[in-house]
Amino acid sequence: MRYISTRGSAPALDFESVTLAGLATDGGLYVPEKWPSLSQDEIAGMAGLSYVETAVRVIAPFVGDALDEDALRALCTQAYGRFEHDAVTPLVQLDHRHWLLELFHGPTLAFKDVALQLLGLLFERFLSNRDTHLTVVGATSGDTGSAAIDALAGRAKVDIFMLHPDGRVSDVQRRQMTTVLAPNVHNIAIQGDFDQAQAMVKAMFADPDFSGRFALSAVNSINWARLMAQVVYYFYAAVRLGAPHRPVAFSVPTGNFGDVFAGYVAAKMGLPVARLIVATNINDILHRALSAGDYSQGTVVPTATPSMDIQVSSNFERLLFDLNGRDAFQLAESMREFETNRAISLTTRQREGASAIFTSARVDGDDMQMAMRWACERAGQVIDPHSAIGLAAAARAEDLAAGVPIVTLATAHPAKFPDAVERATGARPALPPRVANLFEREERYTVLPATLDAVTAYIAERATPRG
Repeated sequence: MRYISTRGSAPALDFESVTLAGLATDGGLYVPEKWPSLSQDEIAGMAGLSYVETAVRVIAPFVGDALDEDALRALCTQAYGRFEHDAVTPLVQLDHRHWLLELFHGPTLAFKDVALQLLGLLFERFLSNRDTHLTVVGATSGDTGSAAIDALAGRAKVDIFMLHPDGRVSDVQRRQMTTVLAPNVHNIAIQGDFDQAQAMVKAMFADPDFSGRFALSAVNSINWARLMAQVVYYFYAAVRLGAPHRPVAFSVPTGNFGDVFAGYVAAKMGLPVARLIVATNINDILHRALSAGDYSQGTVVPTATPSMDIQVSSNFERLLFDLNGRDAFQLAESMREFETNRAISLTTRQREGASAIFTSARVDGDDMQMAMRWACERAGQVIDPHSAIGLAAAARAEDLAAGVPIVTLATAHPAKFPDAVERATGARPALPPRVANLFEREERYTVLPATLDAVTAYIAERATPRG
């Protein structure tokens, strides 16, 4: 399997190289040269399989010769052995049509664990054969940071520098990052928003002087291997609801588009996905893009769903590339226009292609709270505010055929956002026992201004240069 950049100027890479690289050297995002496909019989054969065995079958076409099946199975067994639920991502029924896919049973209580536990092991395996020290640089709106830090803390040949917006993540989210005191972990709180943090990370990769001094890699969903791992739970859930003989719809709360793009990849591989519902909060760039073709950056408004407080959705570039016939030259021109003007309009071809599988919904705080109350009072489920955004959007789905189940991705444990949950439901969720002492642990992080010079200087003083 070879991987190409959405912007067309970076060299094609194999799976090992693309995993370690993260972002392409031309500023683009890597995607497979062609989408692998699974037959209906192969999908039907996943019925009754464990999550690990499902992962092996879904991921194997993407890794090519980088890992044999036994090695892949061993890595998946190790990664998902740390999850509290034997199903890894269990399904919970809400009513006759609606289901929750619980993605928060990993070490840091969020869906990012599903991918990052595996990505950390892939880094370690591939680096063991190289005389390379990796400098991982990432930005987080809340959950990616803690999941990446947990996955990489103490691992050989890796340093991780994680940027988060100071004061704009929940206390639990912050402490899950800042209480990890491993010497290879560096937490940076920038005095700005997530989009500024994400832009700085991209600028570091694009700066030949900086990226030439350090072997940079990424753990955000711009890294293909992370996104690939998220494809698995779409197959795992859909097969349990009757796929491939029955189509399934998914509602996905998202800001950066990576989680829902994984569903698009599953559909390209042959999974019968009836609809992907893109659920946004009031920071609604994705809803505006999909409903009106208006991909324009607004001002980030802080909400009770901080992981979705985003106005530049990096992974949307992958979709635009695929929907426009994989024309890398045109995509690169569009991205340059967006970076200059903070706005582009989707082409007719892109809009029509998107509408074949995507719909979207903008959910405000009132509707979010109503969804949390409904889940608690009618279905006995306490859910976090992000998952409630997805559930509210799922409740609006009107164009699906009768009998099509709708799965809402439950992306975080409710205890990560106890204040918001208590306001909506009157119940204050407790942290699971494995993290019950979180607020007793020592914190360590550095506050920096939201400037590229300040952040790169900090990293340069602490990172290991290329050999």
